[in-house]
Amino acid sequence: MVKRRRLRAILIPLVLYAVSGSAASYFVWHAYNGTRGLKAKEEYRMKIEDLSGRLSAIQDERSGWERRVRMMSADSIERDLLEEQARVTLGRVHKDELVLFLR
Repeated sequence: MVKRRRLRAILIPLVLYAVSGSAASYFVWHAYNGTRGLKAKEEYRMKIEDLSGRLSAIQDERSGWERRVRMMSADSIERDLLEEQARVTLGRVHKDELVLFLR
């Protein structure tokens, strides 16, 4: 009978420690690797940086197009731009010009 009490006194805390350790390790693993964990946070941060770079490139391209559109407005048409667009559209060049086709 004394042996059973000692065995219980040792096994019950051991089992409780094992269960609580398992539960703690489960939560720690999910805090690091889960969908809202530390790894996911770093991946989101890298994705945000990539998308911010793409956004700035697209904004630069848009500002270039807006500038070209402003130059072709009815108030002040820039002759060089108009001539360039007309040549591209019509496929015409002067006799003394050299045409290079780029891909």
